[in-house]
This record gives sequence, structure tokens and C-alpha cells, in this order.
Amino acid sequence: MTGRSRVAVVGGGLAGIAAAIACADGGADVTLFEAKRWLGGATASFEREGMTLDTGQHVFLRCCTAYRGLLDRLGVTAKTDLQPRLSIPVLAPGGRSALLRRGRLPAPLHLGAALARYPYLGTADRLRAARASFALRRLDPGDPRTDTRTFGAWLRAHGQSEASVRYLWDLFGLPALNLPAGEASLALAAKVFRTGLLERRDAADIGIPLVSLRELHGEPALAVLGRLGVDVQLGGRIRQVVAESGGVSGVLTDQGGVDVDAVIAAVPNERAGDVLPEGALADPTAPGRLGSSPIVNVHVVYGRAVTDLPFAAVVDSPVQWVFDRTRPAGLDAGQYLAISLSGADGFVDRTVEDLRAEFAPALEAVFPAARGVPIERFVVTRERAATFRQAPGTAGLRPGPRTRIPRLFVAGAWTDTGWPATMEGAVRSGLAAARHALVALGQTGPLPAEVAA
Repeated sequence: MTGRSRVAVVGGGLAGIAAAIACADGGADVTLFEAKRWLGGATASFEREGMTLDTGQHVFLRCCTAYRGLLDRLGVTAKTDLQPRLSIPVLAPGGRSALLRRGRLPAPLHLGAALARYPYLGTADRLRAARASFALRRLDPGDPRTDTRTFGAWLRAHGQSEASVRYLWDLFGLPALNLPAGEASLALAAKVFRTGLLERRDAADIGIPLVSLRELHGEPALAVLGRLGVDVQLGGRIRQVVAESGGVSGVLTDQGGVDVDAVIAAVPNERAGDVLPEGALADPTAPGRLGSSPIVNVHVVYGRAVTDLPFAAVVDSPVQWVFDRTRPAGLDAGQYLAISLSGADGFVDRTVEDLRAEFAPALEAVFPAARGVPIERFVVTRERAATFRQAPGTAGLRPGPRTRIPRLFVAGAWTDTGWPATMEGAVRSGLAAARHALVALGQTGPLPAEVAA
């Protein structure tokens, strides 16, 4: 095909946003369909009790090059704070604390000094952890055999104690994989630790948003897409992608059919089976079989400030990671702390009252300044399908961007990006799908750069 082809992007999360921008850059006429009335997908914001709350506490790393490229394209890089040097406060009840900070030696030696001083592990565990790090660095995440066992089983086989898993490996792995080591795929864990911690010394420097996710993703994306001439259709669900013998021919909306030349379906894995036409995937049950893993967020507003830390990891506590989100929430007084609970199967069905009874004293145990400070608001939000369940056996269930139907492509953090279900993976999937779509349509505009895994 030549000239301006028509591309429908179904889904307005990060994958859909990245795909729509790339297709418009490549010379296609793009329509983006999003069922919600805003863009951002799983990285959005909403109003609750006079505050702007985010759907989860999303951070990124310096190695997240595709996501950072999207931030640049949206013009919002200055609305984030990227550490010049990895530094993670690790707190525990009773006033204990540690600082995991990278050094200036090349990877993986850049973490040696921090591990040597890490007070939550004994000398023997620190030495065994160092040896396991070198062994993990040699693993190939793309080897199908690594997806047949859990990360926890591999750690045990390499001499890691329960304390090492709790105080070190799950500290990083649980928020990245949304599962504890004992349940997570070794292949995805190897990707997380190799790319994030063991191959480049600056890869794991942490970036956090300084504004709400709506200000960081949704609103800027709507503005950029508008300038590119993308027709953004909000609040209308796509019923199904329509295909004929020669390939994809359109999409069916609540208002009727829309003819297009190519479709990128950037929908969650649990929706893929409803949207994709018969025969699109070799295994049509695969997206549904990926399952889901929940994240629970506990939002606590104190009457005054109780910590000066922007974020911290926490051990020996139900609190996993906690973030100061006072300014992004639009609060002029007090302090808003957001607790992010990954792999939250044990929390997702508990009542607000039950969670308050556990987490209010847990925060006081970690932040002594919180004792006696009134809690003005206590809100719980639940993302029951925050990510696909990143357990062993999932590699074979994640399709690539191309389907078996000509000019129909899929995107989303659940597709085969080589990455776990992260913002980085979502953006990479959108770029990959857009590249394939533009090539299939014979568009002569610039193609999105292929992002190395």
C-alpha cells in the first residue's frame, strides 16, 4: 500500500499511546480508541476525598530507555526526578535503617560496598549473595529452560537463605515482578536483575514522577496526539476487530463499523480474547491463561509531615515500599504517604478497616514521628489485574506483535517484549507493533527505532 493508510489503535494506555504517536510519525492516519474517558491505561489518576490519586506508585529506572524516550516526546521529562546515583533507604521497625547506594566501580562491583555494609544480612549471606549475583549475570533470560522454574528455587540452589530472599532479592524482585521469588519466573527475574542491576552501574538509578500520572501521561499524550492529527475517541468501547480473507478490514464500535487498513490492539491480556477475531493467535487461550496478579495501594494522609524521605523500601513490616506523594496529590498541608503492596493476593480482599488496623501502627513503627499524629484520610485502592501473573511457563504464552491475520498487530506489557510487565515493556510493545504496521502498509515515513532488549 502507498499513500496515507488508516490505522486504528485500540487502547489508550502507554502501549497504545506509543503506537499511535509512532504510526502518525510514520505517515499514517491514526484513530485511537479508548474505552475510558482519559488516556493512560493502568498509569492514570483519579480524584478521591479531595486528592488526586494515582493508579499505583509507578517508578522507572535509567535503563528504561523506551519509556524515557516517550517522556521526552511528551515534553514531561522535567516533571520527573531521576537519581544521579542509585540510593535506596531501607527501613525497619524500631529505627533500624540502611542505605543501598551504588559505587563508582563497573558493574556488578558497583554494589559491592553497599552489600558489604548491609546490616540486615550477616557476613556469610552477603558473600553468598555476591556469588549468586555473578551466577545470575551469566543466565540467559531468553533460554526457554529458565522459564521452567521459579526464581526462589534457583536462589535456594545457589545457597541463598530465607533472610537473603526477604531482605535483598525480594526487595527488588517483588515490585518488579509483582510476585515473590518463590512464585516468579526465573527468566523474568534474570531479566530484571541483569538489566537493572548487574550489567551497567547506572542502570538502576530510580526515577519518580513529580506530578500526578494524569499530568505526566494522559494530558500530555492527548495534546501531542492532537498536534499530530490523531483522532482520539474516548469513552467508546471497541467490540471487535473485523477481519476478512485478505486481512484486517476494520473495527466494530458501539456506534458501528470503522474501515481501516491496519489495527494495533493494545488491550489488556484479559480483554484480548474478546477483541481479537478468530484465528488471530496460534493459541487463542494464551492471553487469558497468563492470569493476573494484584497490587494494593494504601493512601495515608497525616496532619503534619512525618518523614523527609521521598521514598523508601521497608523490611520486617507489612509495608513494602512507601512514597511521599503530597505535592502530586495537590495537598497544601500535612503529608500523604502511599504504600505500594505488590503480589498482593493476601491484601486485595481485606476491608479498609482491617488494613487500617494493620498499616497505621506499621507506619508508626517505621516512622516514629508519626506517633500521635492524626490520620486525616485513609484510602485503599485495589488493582486486581495490575499485571499478568509472571510465573514460570508464561514465556510461551506471550505473543509477539504480529498475528496470523495480515495487518493486525498486538501490543501491551503482557506481549513478548523480553521485559516483565512494566511501563518500559508497554512502550516497547507499542513501538514494535507500530514498526510492523508501518512496514506492512508500505508507509514511507520514518519508522520507530528498534529498541534493543
